[in-house]
Amino acid sequence: MSDAPHWAIFVNAALINNFVLAYFLGLCPFMGVSAKLQTAVRMSGAVTFVMLVASLCAFLLNELLLWVDAPYLRLISYVLVIASTVQLVEMLLRKLSPATFRALGIFLPLITTNCAILGVALFQTNRGYGFSRAIVFALGAAAGFTLALVLMAGIREKLDLVAVPESVKGATAALVVAGILSLSFMGFAGLGS
Repeated sequence: MSDAPHWAIFVNAALINNFVLAYFLGLCPFMGVSAKLQTAVRMSGAVTFVMLVASLCAFLLNELLLWVDAPYLRLISYVLVIASTVQLVEMLLRKLSPATFRALGIFLPLITTNCAILGVALFQTNRGYGFSRAIVFALGAAAGFTLALVLMAGIREKLDLVAVPESVKGATAALVVAGILSLSFMGFAGLGS
């Protein structure tokens, strides 16, 4: 069981070990949905909801699997919970906000394969977080994901306004920006010592 303070777990997940810019998890929505700021914010909200529900369910499932002495079922159980949660989010968005549903397009069902969400469930289990620490860890990871996605979207929108050579526009510029963002987040590594 981890006894790290809650604020340290949050800062660690959001900045020091950011899932996108340090662990390189969740790169698909990071690159695919970060062209427009509004879409990035909507995707961040959906991913945050799924991370929280997946973290809560992963904690409860882990306790149940330990009780029945079947920890080998963790991975498949977590994948099932994440897929079910994404289906719930997809149905809610289709019913309550069709504009958001259309704006997210194919990237909404792809949250199911977002490695960052599975990473949250597996990391909290491996680190032995209790219930409150698992929720704080999921909130920190979601805040870090949101920060990375919004920063990238803001920079990409500004890049559309400047004169960039044709050979560098698009995916090339996005990858260069992602690399620079990742390098800048490495500066947070000293916070944990």
